[in-house]
Amino acid sequence: MIVNLAERAHNHNWRLDPITRSLLDTDFYKLLMLQFIWKHFPAVEVAFTLVNRSSQVQLADTIVLEELRMQLDNVRKLRFGKSELIWLAGNTFYGKRGIFEPAFLEWLERDFELPDYELSIEDGEISLTFRGLWTQTTLWEVYALSILSELKTRGSLREMSEFSLDILYARAKANLWSKIERMRGVPGLRVADFGTRRRHSFLWQEYVVKAMRDTLGVSFTGSSNTYLAYKHDLEAIGTNAHELPMALAAMATDDTELKASQYRVLELWQNTYQRELLIMLPDTFGTTQFLADAPDWVADWTGQRMDSKNPYVAGDEYMQWLRDRGRDPEKKLIIASDGLDVEQILGLHAHFCGEILGDWSPVDFRTAADFMDPQKWNPKRRIRFSSGWGTLLTNDFRGCDPNDGGGFDPISLVCKLTEANGRPAVKLSDNYAKAMGPATEVERYRRVFGTAGVTNVPAIV
Repeated sequence: MIVNLAERAHNHNWRLDPITRSLLDTDFYKLLMLQFIWKHFPAVEVAFTLVNRSSQVQLADTIVLEELRMQLDNVRKLRFGKSELIWLAGNTFYGKRGIFEPAFLEWLERDFELPDYELSIEDGEISLTFRGLWTQTTLWEVYALSILSELKTRGSLREMSEFSLDILYARAKANLWSKIERMRGVPGLRVADFGTRRRHSFLWQEYVVKAMRDTLGVSFTGSSNTYLAYKHDLEAIGTNAHELPMALAAMATDDTELKASQYRVLELWQNTYQRELLIMLPDTFGTTQFLADAPDWVADWTGQRMDSKNPYVAGDEYMQWLRDRGRDPEKKLIIASDGLDVEQILGLHAHFCGEILGDWSPVDFRTAADFMDPQKWNPKRRIRFSSGWGTLLTNDFRGCDPNDGGGFDPISLVCKLTEANGRPAVKLSDNYAKAMGPATEVERYRRVFGTAGVTNVPAIV
């Protein structure tokens, strides 16, 4: 059944409508990481803190604090359902059944409970922090972000007439179709939904995912949203995130251990998971330094996710690094996932999955016809490539508001690990604009890890 989004937004009592209805409504990698944390770090205490990188937008102007509190309290009451746990236990993920251990699933059913939160308004901005055992706290990240994002949406919807809502969603659907249409028929294309944390709403994400599934066929590889994968029989997509190396680095006792912690994470991860789940995320403290000093066994991993670095540069750097270590890039996988839209997805696919002929460049590949032109592109895979399409898939309402408001524009909102066992956590990234942590610690980390390959570009999402 197709949901009339405009009618629902106009008539429904948003105040009473839970945003998160299942604990599976989170990114799949959070569950994989939760099992990893449960297995290796069950006693570590952490803190996660909300950070709004779009300083021009103050969420407290749109979101009612009591409505936020109501939504957070609702999530705290949720528990994993028996059918959900049976699905996690028996489903095949990345070609392997039983990826979640029975003891872990028993713990989820018996002992898992989200801790309380600290919520206030400070200097006109929402302040939100979660503290507790790492095993209990880590899942708050995605729930909090998706709740805040949808409450921002609801705040803007509340002021619109039914007719304006019709126009808003008609334009958003047309915008979505114009993007999908450009991808249809592109040979070898692989794209997944990565848009949970900053989505317009749960209903819109579900609508988008079903549209991608129904129109792109095998080119749509699945969703990072575990609940949507469960509900619609899709592949659940995800591996790991910056949180793990940030925590191990924070717990390091000296600079030598700090430098080595980024590889210690990989050792523990490969002792827990295998094959397609061996995807490294090397940009936490800078990709260039990570690759330069990595042990040789790291080159045996399946691939890497490119996040904060220019993906063209990051992918070429990784392929050369593999060649220098005697590995064949064609057998490896790279995943781009930072602020992508259809132009970047098609351009990156042209660059990594074929030979661009003549004087054409990746930006010239705009439709399936460009990939069919024998004078323009020869399908000749250099490396396996996939895209994780996030915010600009599930929350691109730019220019859709008939009242010319900017209230539906997505913002760069994150909820990051800020402490581990009482010590501050730091993320440097390949982009100076995305560095996080106390200034003195950021300075120390840059001294230890260096700044090779780091650039400064605006953080869009």
